[in-house]
Amino acid sequence: MIHTTVGNLGHFFVILSFVTALVATVGYFLSALGRPAKTQTQAVEEPQLAYAGESTNEASFGGKTAKRKAKPTVQITEPPTRDDWRKLARWAFYLHGTAVVGVAVCLFYIIFNHYFEYHYAWSHSSRALPIKYMIACFWESQEGSFLLWLFWNAVLGAVLIRTAGSKWEAPMMTIFALVQAFLASMILGVVFGDSFKIGSSPFLLLRDAIPDAPIFATDPNFIPKDGNGLNPLLQNYWMVIHPPTLFLGFALTLVPFAFCVAGLWRNQPSEWIRPALPWALFGAMILGVGIMMGGYWAYETLNFGGYWNWDPVENAVYVPWLVMVASIHGMLIAKRSSTGLKTAIILAISTFLLVLYATFLTRSGILGNASVHSFTDLGLSGQLLIYLLVFVAVSIVLAASKWKFIPSDEKEASVYTKEFWLFMGATVLCLAAFQVIATTSIPVYTKILESFGKITNLALPADQIAHYNKFQIWFFVAICLLTGVGQFMWWRKIEAKKWDALITPGIITLLISAGLIAFGSMKNPVFMALLVASVFALVTNGSILIGVIRGNYRFSGGAIAHIGMALMLLGILYSAGFSKVISLNTTGLLISKQDEFTKNDNKENKENTLLWLNQPERMGPYQLTYRGQRIEARDVPGYLSRKDVMVIEGDFHGIAQRDIEQNGKVYYKKGDTLALYPENTYYEVEYREPGGKVFSLYPRAQVNERMGLLASPDIRHKVDRDMYTYVSSVPDPNAENKWEKTETYSVAIKDTFFLNDYVAILDDVVRTNEVDGIEVGPEDAAVRANVRVLDKNGEHMLTPAFVIKNRMVAHPAEISDELGVRIQLNEIDPRTGKFSFAVNRTQRDYIVMKAVEKPLINILWIGTLVVVLGLSISTVRRYREFQKSR
Repeated sequence: MIHTTVGNLGHFFVILSFVTALVATVGYFLSALGRPAKTQTQAVEEPQLAYAGESTNEASFGGKTAKRKAKPTVQITEPPTRDDWRKLARWAFYLHGTAVVGVAVCLFYIIFNHYFEYHYAWSHSSRALPIKYMIACFWESQEGSFLLWLFWNAVLGAVLIRTAGSKWEAPMMTIFALVQAFLASMILGVVFGDSFKIGSSPFLLLRDAIPDAPIFATDPNFIPKDGNGLNPLLQNYWMVIHPPTLFLGFALTLVPFAFCVAGLWRNQPSEWIRPALPWALFGAMILGVGIMMGGYWAYETLNFGGYWNWDPVENAVYVPWLVMVASIHGMLIAKRSSTGLKTAIILAISTFLLVLYATFLTRSGILGNASVHSFTDLGLSGQLLIYLLVFVAVSIVLAASKWKFIPSDEKEASVYTKEFWLFMGATVLCLAAFQVIATTSIPVYTKILESFGKITNLALPADQIAHYNKFQIWFFVAICLLTGVGQFMWWRKIEAKKWDALITPGIITLLISAGLIAFGSMKNPVFMALLVASVFALVTNGSILIGVIRGNYRFSGGAIAHIGMALMLLGILYSAGFSKVISLNTTGLLISKQDEFTKNDNKENKENTLLWLNQPERMGPYQLTYRGQRIEARDVPGYLSRKDVMVIEGDFHGIAQRDIEQNGKVYYKKGDTLALYPENTYYEVEYREPGGKVFSLYPRAQVNERMGLLASPDIRHKVDRDMYTYVSSVPDPNAENKWEKTETYSVAIKDTFFLNDYVAILDDVVRTNEVDGIEVGPEDAAVRANVRVLDKNGEHMLTPAFVIKNRMVAHPAEISDELGVRIQLNEIDPRTGKFSFAVNRTQRDYIVMKAVEKPLINILWIGTLVVVLGLSISTVRRYREFQKSR
């Protein structure tokens, strides 16, 4: 049965959210333009002659009584006031928020209940997903992520209605509601004619999304038994919390923008700074956390060996954050003088416009294959472009028309003022952002030129990491130096045009840096420059922090945030600049002839190690042993040997081949059915340290039909470094073994023969009463051969059996993945005393693995937390200031 009710209800909520957003926009706009007039009532009475039958009253004139007609009361009602429009707009916006929640509930209800008749559920979900990944698949696609953005904007709008004050509500919420109308249109899914459509609906039925599928011609009500599932790379707990955090950051960029537009609209270009500043600080904190969550997800999930790859989609989020931080510095200048007011206005507007531009880049399909993160084009590129251009036009027109109202100082800021150094910091941040966005936008330039019939050779850099690092390092060297000097200026440590206050921090910086350079054998001059600048930022901001905390800790936010940034740069410097590959191939043999291994002078052949199952190999200070394939069960802790469970293909279940026991507790008996996560295979790699300590890592991989080998690392965290391990090549765990032609050996007890290049000895043949898979009764006969196989690492015992049951002969095979051998005891000749074995060979189980040590990477994550702490303190302080000013 097709569940159309929930889809129809969801689509109704989408339409309601769009309509109410438009109503709120119009209501707030008219409220902003309206006047606080009063509704007046006037009574007018004039004497008139009365006609027969009319209602009259009497009056006395000169002793005579006359009749006059009583004129009815006349009500003169003026148009609705601004308060009337605001009430209407408020209720419309609240209803809009309720509708957005209704859309989200309906969509999740479809996903949670596995209604695969809906295209969204079928494309992104499956029955095997736990609830946390059902939540993640909620925003895997464009429609869900737009819905998430809508939700956060609705929440923020409701908060601002209550907190911003009546002076700001109408003009600011006009912008908010207009943005919501555009976002709601993205999931409207209304089609006009054959080609024109507005938005893409998440409630589209599968038969409507792919009407040409042959199955619907024969069965219009066909419902798939299961969905395609969540992208395996997104099956990570960070994907449950990273997108909501990131989209909250996107939503928060709208708040300073809306306050700025409201200030210009009201001809009060400086008053918006105070209410907008705490929101800008909070937005910078949340967006920064979202970005770093994405970096940590990449570090844990992707196998490029780091946390930042300068991917175009990463850049599209990073650039608005840089500009947002620059706008905060502009606002701080504007609070004290009008020098930075124009800068603050431009940057607050630019931050939001850059978020819209990032949305266009990642969702229009214009990046093509330039990014692994970008969405495919759903036909919304034109709509996204209109969305962007409307707000660009509104911002430019409004700012240009109100520019004359913006005050400016007659004198330029002196180099000895705090405003100058804040402005320099904002300028460098904007230059860093411009360098990134200018390169990232190369596909846009190409598309524009192609639309005019021009051919261009512009292309993204071949080595994007080297390209961006080459510039960004120097920008952040400058930023570190500016934070140190700027903080001393801010707290008036430099007075009377003397720089003596910086001498002591400078000497301490040089001493610490010299020690680190000498101890770490640092030879790269670029790394030295970044190290010195970061240490200088730590020392100067640290000294300021000590003094500030003694006075009032509430003023310490800026110094703490700058210290966190310096720590992050040190963590990036050491973890990226001094990472060391320890899985070096010392055999001199090529592991693979594939391009990905042979390019760059056989780089991957030199930096990977080949591990055979249960055969120890030396890797740096460690002895490594690959212990085999593992899978994950839903309600069993740890990992299970793949041999212990027979996976039921396509059913996300398996049958236990033995008792499943972990930590002394039996979870399943042999023959029980258990639920699995069969998409991923984990490869247990045992590390033995020189001191004898043993630990295991479980890098995982999935052989995907569409995406090939998807490998994710496993990481051992230490205080001073991370051990980062992932597999570069594995046999397909789901493929059947390909056995070579059968070879037959006839040997007597104690004879020696060669088995797949190994020396084998038939030690003995003994009676047995236990054979796996066969019940041996009292009238049955069974023997087991003990074949000892010798290799360089020791001995292996193979024990093929020979069974006579009910006058039938069975000879179950013994398979050794370590040796790549299948052996069967086929015949027993009592006359000659010889035993015949049938042997087949196959590829031995192996993995090709890469391991990298990343020193001091924890400093990066600690620095992130310190930045969050600093921005949190500043946010609370500035919000309290705003409350007091009200």
